Amino acid sequence: MNKVILMGRLTRDPEVRYSAGENALAIARYTLAVDRRFRRDGEATADFISCVAFGRSAEFAEKYFRQGLKIAITGRIQTGSYTNREGQKVYTTEVVVEEQEFAESKAASDSYAASRPQQSAAPSMPEPSAAGADGFMNIPDGIDEELPFN
Repeated sequence: MNKVILMGRLTRDPEVRYSAGENALAIARYTLAVDRRFRRDGEATADFISCVAFGRSAEFAEKYFRQGLKIAITGRIQTGSYTNREGQKVYTTEVVVEEQEFAESKAASDSYAASRPQQSAAPSMPEPSAAGADGFMNIPDGIDEELPFN
């Protein structure tokens, strides 16, 4: 079985490209900084893991993922190799993303981003107009009769 579950922060905004052809496929590449459980000499250490997402997952990453955002992914490890311009064989390892989701609230993400030095102004995710301080939409009382399910 080849199954990977990771949670970490994006080291930079995802790099998204589209395949050539009539049915262009989105391909997003990003790196996750995953904290190690054990610290060396009291200092935090992390592993930097390359990830690739395809199709709708790639489009989602392009639209909503930004540097510093904490996400959780599941996927599979894929290895490969190629020969570079100098004629040397280069081996690659990456996680092919099957599922991805936010691992913290918008408020926690914003407070993390505010505590970090800014390198460049990245556009933020759109905020719902009716969102409360906790990031959830406020539902008015007495709306139960209008919902399609009860």
